[in-house]
Amino acid sequence: MSDCLVAALYKFVPLADHRDMREPLLRLCLDSGVRGSLLLAGEGINGTIAGSEDGVRSVLAFLRADPRLEDLEHKEARAERQPFRRMKVRLKREIVSLGVEGIDPRAQVGTHVPPQDWNALISDPDVIVIDTRNDYEFAFGSFEGAVNPRTRSFRQFPDWLRAQAALERKPRVAMFCTGGIRCEKATALLLAEGFNDVYHLQGGILNYLEKVPADESLWRGECFVFDERISVDHDLKACWGRSIPEAARGVLPSPED
Repeated sequence: MSDCLVAALYKFVPLADHRDMREPLLRLCLDSGVRGSLLLAGEGINGTIAGSEDGVRSVLAFLRADPRLEDLEHKEARAERQPFRRMKVRLKREIVSLGVEGIDPRAQVGTHVPPQDWNALISDPDVIVIDTRNDYEFAFGSFEGAVNPRTRSFRQFPDWLRAQAALERKPRVAMFCTGGIRCEKATALLLAEGFNDVYHLQGGILNYLEKVPADESLWRGECFVFDERISVDHDLKACWGRSIPEAARGVLPSPED
């Protein structure tokens, strides 16, 4: 029986007082024995936490007690041991850094596609499938036929997008990322650039792996996660001690970053 609950969460919502939220949230996490990383910004909250079942549930309940976060969604996984070394609650300008002014998923965003409908969408030959994650994440695994932008950070994605001649005809585009948050901004960017048919995988890869049986899956490989588990398999089980793909060696971010 796994003894550590891992919860990944995010929500785009105005948090004008996000600076005041930091200390009470950090104190509760520490008191609850919870570790991980949470980002707070004026545009919302993002992060992953891990700990005992009671500890993680208490933090989630604390967040949802705020009326602005009462519908906060999260995704769960189990781990044999704690995947984080410490607890951080950091203040940021963006909860996911795209670096383009005026891109707001609360104003416009691509069409969310449930995991059960994703296979049909990306199997359509008229749909271009884009992996919005970084190059080292792609090296661990991706969907069949997905385009790899070969970025080292999400902030490079806008420049890559604008350099793609194949996208100038404004085709149907399906995008995906680990938990869904990067696609919120990536699809908002495409809409701002004049694309009309833009879709993204609801809840990201982690939601797909949870909802779609392995024998029906179009996912190949493992899914990189930003903690000491390194990656998870199709059953969302941690791949502790797995060998690092050649393309990812030397560039993986530290769990402490």
